[in-house]
Amino acid sequence: MTNLKGLSAFPITPSDRDGRVDVGALRALVEPLLAAKVDSIGLLGSTGSYPYLSRDERRRAVQATVRLAEGTTPILVGIGSLRTDDTVRLAQEARDAGAAAGLLAAVSYTPLTDDEVFNHFQTVARESGLPICIYDNPGTTHFRFTPALIGRLSRVDGIVAVKSPALDAATVPGHLAELRAATTAGFSLGYSADWNCTAALLAGCDTWYSVLAGVFPGICLEIVRAATSGNAAEARRLDARLQPVWELFKTFSSIRVAYAMANLRGIHAQPPLPVMPLSAEGQQRVKEVLAAMQLD
Repeated sequence: MTNLKGLSAFPITPSDRDGRVDVGALRALVEPLLAAKVDSIGLLGSTGSYPYLSRDERRRAVQATVRLAEGTTPILVGIGSLRTDDTVRLAQEARDAGAAAGLLAAVSYTPLTDDEVFNHFQTVARESGLPICIYDNPGTTHFRFTPALIGRLSRVDGIVAVKSPALDAATVPGHLAELRAATTAGFSLGYSADWNCTAALLAGCDTWYSVLAGVFPGICLEIVRAATSGNAAEARRLDARLQPVWELFKTFSSIRVAYAMANLRGIHAQPPLPVMPLSAEGQQRVKEVLAAMQLD
């Protein structure tokens, strides 16, 4: 079983205006994550702009990243697509390229029922042979996974984890308890929405799926280590230090801020149109926050 634990770092996927992945820039983003020894890399997540990339370009990105990792770090790959057959092919190609698991959202134009989502995920897991992490991303897909549905999916061979949004720090412990009660033993429970993930770690979740770690893995690893070792005070202290970054994420959206941060680190990339980069004023705010915090 794929073991998704600790810190999963989600980098952007630099590409040109025609959607061709800049493998050199991607390498420059991934190498520091490998050097920092993050627990996994979340390639082609929402921050990685997976819906905007063709099947061929997704494959190029996965192949390049897996080659860099050389088996030392699991690569979790976004495989979401509108059609089940297309999703199966994306999952198979990710598996063949060496991905450790697929990150699958309930991507749809027509609103889906629980049974439709269950059948979709079951089919992808069965026909691809790639371990699957459920991606609960209701802000984008407008589909919310209930604990009951996640519990049902946790009993499907090959579905091994869930990435849930930590929408409110105060509700995370209760939500986590519901998931623990609903899912099978060993099923990995993780959270995104960076600004609430320290609370999720302290509540006992297995994985932090982090946008910030895709650019600045060091301090995120420190938070994970403090939380998992029982040093709640240190985890909260480090999280408090990151409050200016969390405010940037909430104000401008994490993907736009991640692109701005990457550019400040010398990775010249812009989000795929129609998503636009931050205004000059917004980019200046990001620059000032990073300069004040001296993140490395």
